[in-house]
Amino acid sequence: MARPRTPKGRARRTHERLRSEYPDAVCELDHGSAFELLVATILSAQATDVGVNKATPALFARFPDAESLAAVDPEEVQSYISTIGLFRNKSRSLVGMARMLADDYGGEVPGAMKDLVRLPGVGRKTANVIRSVALGLPGLPVDTHVTRLSNLLGLTSEADPVKIELELNPMIPAAERGDFSLRMILHGRRVCVARRPRCEDCVLNDFCPSSAV
Repeated sequence: MARPRTPKGRARRTHERLRSEYPDAVCELDHGSAFELLVATILSAQATDVGVNKATPALFARFPDAESLAAVDPEEVQSYISTIGLFRNKSRSLVGMARMLADDYGGEVPGAMKDLVRLPGVGRKTANVIRSVALGLPGLPVDTHVTRLSNLLGLTSEADPVKIELELNPMIPAAERGDFSLRMILHGRRVCVARRPRCEDCVLNDFCPSSAV
């Protein structure tokens, strides 16, 4: 098979290969609703999914919806998430987010990007997670793995996550952008690791411009 010559061609080939490699890729943050995923994703900034998943069961039991979280002071939330980095700031973001949901959106998580990024603690990455994982809407979250792999694969030369997202979006079918991101993240965690990429084990090594094979 000929090597793809353009960023779009490499993106398509990457999408195909990773879909075969990780057919069951899912978001690794435990959640049972869009609200729970929103909380967990806000908590995941500069934290591991494993660490967040350890903290959220008790948090969700005490605050199962926006209304219950909106009714307390941030200090009451802190004890539930004290094992997570930046827990004081995140407590304020969670309560502020819940109050805006309760006041402006009837306690429901909105789907529009412009509404999601209004919420305290929510940027485009978090908004795209909610859209693609919880709401079934187009969304391509760009984290450090997606950023790094996109540059290594020559899909983009941008460093800014928003610019990367906007550059990648036309390369991937809208309904599949979330899955593409999930698979890039898994590949970055398991094979194309930051400190020592395992190029010899990579299913993309025959066309990746950065491959050492």
